[in-house]
Amino acid sequence: MAIADEVQRAGAPIFRWARTQKREYTNGEARPLGSDLGAMGVYGSLVAAGVVAVRASGRELPERIPFGDAALLTIATFRLARRLAKDPVTAPIRAPFTSFQGSSGHAEVAEEVREHGGVKHAVGELLTCPFCLAQWVGTAFVFGYVAAPRATRLAALTMATVAGSDVLQFVYDAIQNGALAPAGNEDEGEEQAPS
Repeated sequence: MAIADEVQRAGAPIFRWARTQKREYTNGEARPLGSDLGAMGVYGSLVAAGVVAVRASGRELPERIPFGDAALLTIATFRLARRLAKDPVTAPIRAPFTSFQGSSGHAEVAEEVREHGGVKHAVGELLTCPFCLAQWVGTAFVFGYVAAPRATRLAALTMATVAGSDVLQFVYDAIQNGALAPAGNEDEGEEQAPS
């Protein structure tokens, strides 16, 4: 009991400082700063564990990453992060933390974080933000690339292929909707008088 009291007394100024910072930052809004700090801790711990696992395996880090592999991993990170954050099929992963608000563009959904403040808020924000998820997905792809480059290239190729297909779907839709039709303000059949 005495040790717990000493720890509490020693930590009191730090907790007081943290509460002041949160109050001044949030302006009364329910922001999950503590949970965000926890998420950063989880991310840092996973990266540290990955580094330890790579070292323990005896694998060497590549001296350089070929441009083609870097581009492949970048496109795959984009596609997988977006798939996790916005796709209707992955909604069950986000459902405990978000609520459905409607559709948001082609084959994507709009969702809002269910709870304001706390861990569920922080997780909801992470899971609905493709930019935020890209950090986690990209890190996983990089560790995969170091540990099992051939398998990671294959998984990344799948996501990059889907991203390319998405682009072609949008191009096809644009063509179907008249994007290549000649622009003109004249009515059909009328001839313009010479100037």
